[in-house]
Amino acid sequence: MVAADPLSITLDPEKAALLARLADGLAPEQLYWVAAWSAARAGQTERSTGRIDAPAGTAQAPRLTILYGSQTGNARRLAEQLAARSESDGLPARLVRADAYGLRELARETHLLIVISTQGEGEPPDDARGFVEFVVGKRAPRMPGLHYAVLGLGDSSYPQFCAIGRQLDARLAELGASRLAPLGEADVDIDQVAIPWSAKALGQAREALGRTRSVTRNATVHTLPARSTHSREHPFAATVLGNQRIVSRESERAVHHLELSLKGSGLRYAPGDAIGIWPVNPPALVEQFLHALRLDGADEVTHDGRTLPLARWLGRERELTRLTRAFVAAHAAASGHADLMRVLRKENAASFAELLASHQPIDLLHRYRAVWRAEELVAALRPLTPRLYSIASSPRAVGEEEVHLTVARVEYEAFGMPHWGAASAFLSATEDAAVVPVFIETNDRFRLPADDRRDIIMIGPGTGVAPFRAFVQDRHETGARGRNWLLFGNRHFTRDFLYQVEWQEALKAGALHRLDLAFSRDGARKVYVQDRLREQGRELYAWLEGGAHLYVCGDATHMAKDVHATLLDIAIAHGGHSPDTAREWLTDLLTQGRYARDVY
Repeated sequence: MVAADPLSITLDPEKAALLARLADGLAPEQLYWVAAWSAARAGQTERSTGRIDAPAGTAQAPRLTILYGSQTGNARRLAEQLAARSESDGLPARLVRADAYGLRELARETHLLIVISTQGEGEPPDDARGFVEFVVGKRAPRMPGLHYAVLGLGDSSYPQFCAIGRQLDARLAELGASRLAPLGEADVDIDQVAIPWSAKALGQAREALGRTRSVTRNATVHTLPARSTHSREHPFAATVLGNQRIVSRESERAVHHLELSLKGSGLRYAPGDAIGIWPVNPPALVEQFLHALRLDGADEVTHDGRTLPLARWLGRERELTRLTRAFVAAHAAASGHADLMRVLRKENAASFAELLASHQPIDLLHRYRAVWRAEELVAALRPLTPRLYSIASSPRAVGEEEVHLTVARVEYEAFGMPHWGAASAFLSATEDAAVVPVFIETNDRFRLPADDRRDIIMIGPGTGVAPFRAFVQDRHETGARGRNWLLFGNRHFTRDFLYQVEWQEALKAGALHRLDLAFSRDGARKVYVQDRLREQGRELYAWLEGGAHLYVCGDATHMAKDVHATLLDIAIAHGGHSPDTAREWLTDLLTQGRYARDVY
């Protein structure tokens, strides 16, 4: 018997052929986007009708759902890998982004794997806010028939490590669901936890669903070739075309505009995406480590089956600028210092958070002296990870084989020593023809409106303005009919007005319709972008009620929170909302994709 074409089961021949033509030639990540969009439309149908009926004569078999919430792309990438492995192992899986998941489906779900990151001070990623609020809230149903597993992603250099993953794991158990696998908590060296967790979770799901590895071996959705062989694991060596300082010499922080060549890479990007950079640690910082510990950089060190000179481990393989709990614990044990041991205790969480925020690993080596062997040091330091930068160009304006980024060099004095940021020091020092290892990190939640008649409001202080340079370029090139409003802030008008000439030219050309500025150190009173928002609250609310999309890019710790709070105040002052309905209004904008944030 020949199996029926799955499209013919639910679609008439004309629509099935149309959908097949649409899918033809799409890369895997594009197919996943289509799947997520379709799921979102299904969720909207469910919310309006209360149910989704299966086609007549069919029964819904138990299935595995893989749900992800991702801010920077790591959780999405892992979920995609999990879905591909599940399919290739004979277990069909549905991959869905958290904001495209119909919340009423949760009561009917039987097998669910969740991959979710934690942001900042224990917050969910933007695309999972609604899902997390529903699960932890009073409206969440009892789920005795659900089998689940949660993989949390986090960064142990932040106090609230994997807090959202822990919260969801505990709450689902509280609601009566059963674990397929224990909670996984992955640090930035994700694979150490993610690989064994995935094997365990998928094995248990396969056993629970009664599938074997040979059932649907050929049913994998990963049959189309990727558009480029280059990725996070296999970066492209991009040539530096230009590196220009774009603030005055008097500015407190150097900001550089870099232009890189993607020629021959096959990499493609869209406005809103990020570029991943694999940095090299500052040579002076490597020397600080070697000198402080009296180690020889030429000594060969073997770790995880690889043998490299210690200087190579420290320069290109290990994280030297970010402090982690694991390193603090290892150095406390090596030094035996009571103060350092004390700060690790649970009751001293505030002191530990302050230590992480104010110290780099080198500071601990100087402050709490200890003897380290080279092998122990390499094992204690976590692997170097790439940094993501919002792309500051539109391929329509600069060409598909070129990409721009905006980099603020991190360099400061502390504890009597110079300190640097790894990627910013590396990038800002590059010269023409230098090579930078790069990859593209897509960000489907930070996209221009599909309807070019929609207005857009862009809030980007400092280097947070980078993606909005790409937005304005792209809207100008496509002749978009909607208005563009930019709110930019920095310290000083004369020193720190990033891309000033370009914005002025965009205003003259009609590519930018409104520009509001906030320079915090130029007056007797500090003024920030959220102050400008408040001043223009009535008009901003009118734009949003008229269908505008709102974008925020920049600092997550302070700016993004202050902007969010200001938006709530504006809804109350100019929309007649109560505090509760203002929160619902803003959450609805997030859910619609009309309030998007690229914060870090």
